Amino acid sequence: MNAPRKLPLGIQSFEKLRRDRYIYIDKTAFLWQLVQDSNPYFLSRPRRFGKSLFLSTLAAYFRGQKELFKDLYIEQVEEEQAVQEQRSAWLEYPVLYFDFNIGQYLEREALTERLDSLLKEQESLYSILVAKEEKPFFASRFERLIKAAYQQTGKQVVILVDEYDKPLLQTMGVNEELNEHYRNTLKAFYSVIKTCDEYIRFAFLTGVTKFSKISIFSDLNNLRDISMEEDYAGICGITQTELEETFQPDIQTLATRQTMDYPQALTTLKQWYDGYLFHPAGEGMYNPFSVLSALAKKEISSYWFGTGTPTFLVNFLKEAHYYIPDLDGNVELNQTGLETYRAVAQDALPILFQAGYLTIKKYISDLRLYQLGFPNDEVRYGFLENLLPAYSDLTLSQSGVWIGRFVQDIRKGNVDEFMERLKAIISSIAYDNFTAENLKLREQNYQTAVYLVFKLMGQFAQTEVHCSTGRADCVVRTADTVYIFEFKLSDNGSAEDALNQIKTQEYAAPYKGRGQKIVLIGSSFDEQARTIKEWKTEVLENFTATDGGGFQQ
Repeated sequence: MNAPRKLPLGIQSFEKLRRDRYIYIDKTAFLWQLVQDSNPYFLSRPRRFGKSLFLSTLAAYFRGQKELFKDLYIEQVEEEQAVQEQRSAWLEYPVLYFDFNIGQYLEREALTERLDSLLKEQESLYSILVAKEEKPFFASRFERLIKAAYQQTGKQVVILVDEYDKPLLQTMGVNEELNEHYRNTLKAFYSVIKTCDEYIRFAFLTGVTKFSKISIFSDLNNLRDISMEEDYAGICGITQTELEETFQPDIQTLATRQTMDYPQALTTLKQWYDGYLFHPAGEGMYNPFSVLSALAKKEISSYWFGTGTPTFLVNFLKEAHYYIPDLDGNVELNQTGLETYRAVAQDALPILFQAGYLTIKKYISDLRLYQLGFPNDEVRYGFLENLLPAYSDLTLSQSGVWIGRFVQDIRKGNVDEFMERLKAIISSIAYDNFTAENLKLREQNYQTAVYLVFKLMGQFAQTEVHCSTGRADCVVRTADTVYIFEFKLSDNGSAEDALNQIKTQEYAAPYKGRGQKIVLIGSSFDEQARTIKEWKTEVLENFTATDGGGFQQ
């Protein structure tokens, strides 16, 4: 019996990964490219995307742990370069490692305690004594630590910082005063990397959010941001080639367990977990945490999204009255917009991109604009499911149940039940104190709730379906029936008008002659009651229209 393959799910230590013989995708070519320079670098990637493992790999290299790199790309080039430069291979440097993954930062003293702990651990290595009154002065202690490591070893120092921005992300949109305090503390701390440049061999910082001139890195302007450089687009994550070459047996096992063939399993993995693009000319990347989870558990499911809910981003989007359907491929930002640091209610889109909820779908070169959208189905449905409670009184745990019931209604042909259920959701939308002048924003909330319901129905539904004469609000398809919906808002018309629009604009034309029943549903909203007022249905070919929603032959 063959031993099970050791998938590196959740492994963040390069030493553990190599010593315990986990499967490893060789990323050391990127490492070699980086260490040729002494620049301080910054890399932004979404959470659970492999940043910590890459940082651990850098630490192992600079600690001279040659045995961990056996048979990897860097082993040969390191030896060859050492001969050319007439130096010893695998030089060892003092490595200062700061990991902010650990801990919760919602209390004011949390960052102080973490910085003190990180510094104290490394100060002890160089016999640095810190007086009690010195403890809060983290920038001064950091500077002294760097100089002491340099003087005692005779080697320049390597500085590695993992998830520098976790304290900021945890307090953003939750406690702005504490967020500002953290930003000022970290700004002073990281500025030491520039002032101590002559003592530093290499520095590498990772995080989710990018820096800009107004952020904590304004003083650290010698940092090279490689987050969107083409040469480093594949530094974290898994490419299609890497997936197929490294995990072929695991994909086959997944396919067998899910009663799919191998090509179907590949297609499903791609649809659910691929699609991240970090440069317009780069290669699409799979989320490593999600795809490894799927292969380990032998099941396609939502893994990455469940590890953290962007509540503040959901609230920001609602406060800004953002048109939610645009998130699925119609967001446009320039380079500056992508790198804006702070998320505010009027400008949450840069953080959505940096955090991995949106990715590059297209680059419009003549306008220098990036078109953004959801990278894959896992993010699409996970994010929209988190949005639905913001536009209704459903809780997050209820959202999935309700969407399941919508799907059941459609499968059974229960249009009345479907519309009654939709009416209940629309009725629960908060009035938000919109005045008559803000009527369009109120209507937009209705539109968003309807859009979310249909979009979350997945493969059954398409929104704003274009045909040669116009576009239907929504088309839902089952094995034997096509449902075409049109909604009229406010003073735009009645349910009868909506039904007539479907017919006069011939929205049903693309679906005729396919042997499927075609059901037309026109609906209108009652502004006074703030809910669906009425709906009418008509079944094409040998069926007649009815009021209220039922079918009659």
